Amino acid sequence: MKSLPIIFASLIATVALISYAAEQTEETQEEQKSTEQASSSTQVSNSQTQTKDEKLNTLEYQAPELKKPKVDTTKPDDSKVLGNETPKPVEKPKNKVEKAAAVAEAEKAVTQAKEALTAKQQAKAKQSRESLAVIEQLVEAYNARNIEQFIRMYDEDVEFYIFPNELLFKGKEKLIARYGLMFKKLKCINSSPIKRIVHGDIVIDHELSETCSTDENVVDKRSELVSSYQIKDGKIIRVLFFR
Repeated sequence: MKSLPIIFASLIATVALISYAAEQTEETQEEQKSTEQASSSTQVSNSQTQTKDEKLNTLEYQAPELKKPKVDTTKPDDSKVLGNETPKPVEKPKNKVEKAAAVAEAEKAVTQAKEALTAKQQAKAKQSRESLAVIEQLVEAYNARNIEQFIRMYDEDVEFYIFPNELLFKGKEKLIARYGLMFKKLKCINSSPIKRIVHGDIVIDHELSETCSTDENVVDKRSELVSSYQIKDGKIIRVLFFR
């Protein structure tokens, strides 16, 4: 038979084990409850989100109904559209008096238009006309192979360049030597402008040049040339050839 101290020690150990087991069981149950509550909260949240998504998906956009404007067809259309007016025909003068009045009115309109231009514009326009007249006389002398009239259109110190700035020759003496020989050698020369630009003292000619070397009735050379002329005081002071 065991002694009392041993029995008491065994009882104390047993009680301690039972208490420890009970504490462990309570902690496990509390953890399970916390897990279940968290899982339940997640399910509820997911369910609410799904419900919101379902509500959003079930929403349908309804376009506003457009209403046609009501037009009263009983009233005449008095709206005006720009450009649909029918122009009125100009009445012709019925007699000499009306004709003279119409001419006077037209001349007055021209005078007013000229006065509307600035002095600078008028000077530029006048310069352009003078430059054009010089080139027209030059081409006429060139086609006639009239060397005297031809060189008269140039300044004494005229300069000839090849684009952009290569000096070909300078002065009338070399001009006469170059073109005088050409005029004597060729049987015919004909230069006609294809396009001409006139701006103040500058004239740019895109021309068609035709020449006859043996028979004046047979053109054996044809080429297109582009030349720029600068005019000052009625004389050509600079020529630029484009190749």
